[in-house]
Amino acid sequence: MYTYIETERHGAVGVIALNRPEARNALGMGLTLELRRAIKEAAADAGLRALILTGRGGAFSAGADIKEWAGKVEGVDPWPDRNWVEESLKLIQEVHAFPKPTLAMIDGAAVGAGLDMALACDFRYASDRSKFICSYTNVGYSPDCGGTWLMPRVMGLEAAKRFAFTGALWNAQTALENRLVSHVSPQAELLSETLAFARQLAAGPTVAIGLAKKLMNASFARSLAEQQIEEVAAGHICAATKDHAEGLAAANERRAPSFIGA
Repeated sequence: MYTYIETERHGAVGVIALNRPEARNALGMGLTLELRRAIKEAAADAGLRALILTGRGGAFSAGADIKEWAGKVEGVDPWPDRNWVEESLKLIQEVHAFPKPTLAMIDGAAVGAGLDMALACDFRYASDRSKFICSYTNVGYSPDCGGTWLMPRVMGLEAAKRFAFTGALWNAQTALENRLVSHVSPQAELLSETLAFARQLAAGPTVAIGLAKKLMNASFARSLAEQQIEEVAAGHICAATKDHAEGLAAANERRAPSFIGA
């Protein structure tokens, strides 16, 4: 049971929804811990082959819940609660490393650490009323939940710098033009369009997709030759799967494959 999130299943697609609408889904300690637990459970669920992260109540996430920090820091140091920082960093890492395809479904505001969590997903589907802000520099602070690593990879270096340095509020169209989001839908169609793509991913060869994701995420730190070694190792894993056998059989029989995710 959860207090701050809701979970749903749509066949092989799982949904984890942040549900603190009174706080615009700010990432307080309770919500952060519940998200980490739900993500671990989803990763271990063999029947779940794609995951959507979203927020209830007209916001994706307002970022860190700074109200929880009040009175915890003495003197002039504005550093937030250290325990929350540790948990939030682990959360972003776990979203990024999730072994199956992930989609952030954004309807409303994605701010600060909440934006970083969306960036850690493989794809970002946004409604046309969504807003995005890398809010750190607006309070004289530098991004600290992985945004400086994620934004350049998602958007490109120059666009990431423009977004972070200016602290500008971007609407959905500007976010799409700068590759911050993958797709923009009318608000009424956001769920159906996000689910449609999630189901397409969930119908694929889950092991192969997961390994391709792992390889791509790690590729920036490797040479081409090093990456090729890892690709060969991943290929050996794929070769032992039922989905690979099905893919070969389907190709030989000139039909669409029916993958089971194993």
